[in-house]
Amino acid sequence: MSSSIRIRTLTDGGQQALDVAHELTEFVGAAQRSLDLAQYDFHLGEETAALVGGAIREAHARGVKVRILYNVDHANPIPVPPPPEPDAQLIASLGVPAKAVAGVPDLMHHKYVVRDGEAVLSGSTNWTDDSWSRQENVVVTVSSAPLGRAFTLNFEELWQDGDVEHSGFVEPRPVEVDGVPVRPWFTPGFADALTHRIAKKIGHAERVRLCSPVITSAPVLATLAQRIADGSGDIAGCVDATQVEEVIRQWRAEGRSAWKLPLLEEVLGGQFSGKRSAPWELGSVHNFMHAKVVVADDVAFVGSFNLSHSGEKNAENVLEIADVELAQQLGAYVDEVRGRFPAFGSPADSAG
Repeated sequence: MSSSIRIRTLTDGGQQALDVAHELTEFVGAAQRSLDLAQYDFHLGEETAALVGGAIREAHARGVKVRILYNVDHANPIPVPPPPEPDAQLIASLGVPAKAVAGVPDLMHHKYVVRDGEAVLSGSTNWTDDSWSRQENVVVTVSSAPLGRAFTLNFEELWQDGDVEHSGFVEPRPVEVDGVPVRPWFTPGFADALTHRIAKKIGHAERVRLCSPVITSAPVLATLAQRIADGSGDIAGCVDATQVEEVIRQWRAEGRSAWKLPLLEEVLGGQFSGKRSAPWELGSVHNFMHAKVVVADDVAFVGSFNLSHSGEKNAENVLEIADVELAQQLGAYVDEVRGRFPAFGSPADSAG
């Protein structure tokens, strides 16, 4: 695997929030010219806020151009789990330009930082203590000016207009990072192309490993169901059982998406486990199975994108990385996570 690509995997209880905060502070602290932060949720405890906030303030003080985008709630119905409440007071205290983006019709769901236009930190983790200590997550850092350029273009879309629906139109052009092909994907602009790309890779792979809180994207769900029904390939993964059961209840109540229930039953009746996380409540521990990764043979997809229909409308990002060693590392991580939780079983027996 390229030394310019680094993967950090997180598990529930596997590390302390301060450990992750130190690593992110190291990334932020190396900035010399610019920092663009697009954060769905930025809400830290006292110690982690002092560390990460201090690094951002110090960067600003030495002349680094810092900008922050963050998601804010709105009145439209929101899929599970509900959106976060970023710490506007913390963000304001940083003394840097910041813009709140109201996800209309859906969320500004990015979790990335672009440093000096030539290094990107992304993945599935929000900037919260629970995300860093009580959730399964993946953090990826890539040093690449062409990749940094793609993320900067995406950031500018949202910074200029604050319009989720009309963002994500940066073309997914592959770049070479020390000989490793890396393709950046952004949604909602290229959501259809991304979901069909993932489905195609799943459809042709001998070995598939995936983690996603829910699986409701029709192309992905249908392809997985077909492969599993055919007994074709080695396919396994993990979901968040609490969130999946809430989706099932919603589908049964409103009816429009109920046609997907047999597909979901086929998939989750296979080699899938489910983490029974705490139901979302204000002030509760947020210990979701939050990793978002697909490994199809030697190709990995990692980023902020749930394999969900609502995710196709969100502002999301995914890195498609074609590297044997990285795919093996992430595949092993999925198996580790999957092994921590019981088999999901049939949705027909869930959410009664």
